[in-house]
Amino acid sequence: MSAGSDSLIGRLWQRTSLMQRLAFIALVPTLVTALLLVIMLTRQQVLSLRSMAQSTADAIATQAALIAADPLRHMQRRELARVVQSVADLPHVAHVQIRAADGEILADSKAHNAERSPSPLTVARDIVDTDDAQRPVLGTVVVDVSLSEAIAAQRASLRNALIAMIVSLLVAAAISWRAARWISAPLRHLVEAVQQLGRGDRRVEVAVTDQTEIGELQRGFNSAAAGLFDTQRSLEHEIELATLELARKNAALEAASVAKARFLAAASHDLRQPLYALTLFSSALAVDERDPVRLDRIAHIKECVGALDHLFSELLDLSRLETGAMQLDVSEFPLDCVFEGVSCNFRLIAEQQDLRLVMRTTPVWVRSDRTMLARILNNLVSNALRYTRQGGVLVGARRRGDGTVRIDVWDTGSGIASEHQSRIFDEFYRVDHHDAGENESSPRRGLGLGLATVQRLAELLDTQVQLSSMPGRGSVFSFHVPEVPPQQIMHTPPEETPLNVTGMRVLVIDDEPAILSGIRYLLRSWGCEVAIAEDRTQALEAAKIWPTPPDIVISDLRLRDGESGLDALTALDLHYRHHGDKPYARLLITGETRSDRLREIMAAKIPVLYKPVSPEQLREAMMSAWTSAHATPS
Repeated sequence: MSAGSDSLIGRLWQRTSLMQRLAFIALVPTLVTALLLVIMLTRQQVLSLRSMAQSTADAIATQAALIAADPLRHMQRRELARVVQSVADLPHVAHVQIRAADGEILADSKAHNAERSPSPLTVARDIVDTDDAQRPVLGTVVVDVSLSEAIAAQRASLRNALIAMIVSLLVAAAISWRAARWISAPLRHLVEAVQQLGRGDRRVEVAVTDQTEIGELQRGFNSAAAGLFDTQRSLEHEIELATLELARKNAALEAASVAKARFLAAASHDLRQPLYALTLFSSALAVDERDPVRLDRIAHIKECVGALDHLFSELLDLSRLETGAMQLDVSEFPLDCVFEGVSCNFRLIAEQQDLRLVMRTTPVWVRSDRTMLARILNNLVSNALRYTRQGGVLVGARRRGDGTVRIDVWDTGSGIASEHQSRIFDEFYRVDHHDAGENESSPRRGLGLGLATVQRLAELLDTQVQLSSMPGRGSVFSFHVPEVPPQQIMHTPPEETPLNVTGMRVLVIDDEPAILSGIRYLLRSWGCEVAIAEDRTQALEAAKIWPTPPDIVISDLRLRDGESGLDALTALDLHYRHHGDKPYARLLITGETRSDRLREIMAAKIPVLYKPVSPEQLREAMMSAWTSAHATPS
């Protein structure tokens, strides 16, 4: 038997149940015994029938030889034919023939009226002359005896034996099936009990049916099931307690995360207030200053203020992301415009560090939030320049076959070791200075929030920043944005608006006296006419000093006693609208990161700056707001 048939039999055997196997094992001996008995009895009967046929043929042939001796001696053909015919009429005789000594056929039964058998039994006897003492052979008589009746009897006997065997097999199968069910019943009950035990919904126990090995197995199962049930209940209780503890810790962790976000939101506002004042005073110190020593000291002060501004900006960005303050503003735009903005921001810094910054031009258009995309690239390029000693940074884009564009930021820094790559996007995680190869000339050291902010911004844009780095050769940060077909751009020459705020009348509202003092000093150094107020009441009183509305009102968002800068602006609107005056420009400055407050600003559609604000940003925002207000029809 081949290996394939053995494998097939093995698979079929595995698919049978225990009861079927027991029934098969009990039925096989009966089947084998019945087959052997049928074969032996049939063989014995065939031998007996053939022996009887042989004896009958011998007797008939001998009798025919004796009868035909005298007619053959006298060559009486008619008498020989009569003898042949009379012998042929005997039962079971199929054919009779008398031949002379020389082989001549003297008489033949013709056999047309005789039964023909597929395999007749042929017997030949010599015809001798009994009157002659020498007993010469006169001829031969040939008798064919038919075995048809014997074969028919054999078939009938075999049929009867098969019927008896089938009946006995059916009886044996029924008995075997009943016996198999009786033997396998305890095991089937054990299987059902094991299934119930697996569900674990209640205590499981089987009845002990006898004192044999099966009874021992049943008692052992009951003991093991009871122990397992108790253990399961104990584990379920422990898991329930652990789940409650985990839920409590998760709630505490979530509360801590919310508290951290709220703390950052509140602390960023409170910490930015003095930093904003420091920015204003440090910028005002340089106005009309000619002493090189003092200018150098002022430059160092500005550098320190810039470093503090960078650190607070990282905290502010993180808190705004966690509180959901950043909202998407998706549009379609050429990617090259964003590249140009990044190049303008960092080209001078790269040159100061003797590095190359290459922005590879691209004609593709993308669909994304332009501001967030620029923030991601600015952070990645800033980070790359900070950790690159020689070579440079390359920013490029490549079309993908799935309708997206992959943006890559390459650098030739010392790379990031593999043990740091899995945590490089975690909050407050910074690679060691010597391992990362931080550029010594880089003026800023972050809190380890830059890449965390990048990944959060990327998630808002439904993408993810991927890192590939090889220590000693550099790193590449990549992410994908959707591509859109290019659109026609109407190129209009921009109107150059000089950033000259001389003579502008400005009303400043802020509850911090230091900030009011600093911004008033700075604006007056620019030639502005300045009025200050700490709340809505003082703002209305200041409005009465000028006969017409100011050119621009600059207000903090959060004022004293829970008052909002929006309330102060609304009160001023009512005041000037009552007198029929033209609208004025307005600008909000805040260090607030709470999403509900920022939603108020967005709903009011008022330009906003986040503290601390550099003098350049303030001047540019003032001119932009003044231009927009005067371009709007009254």
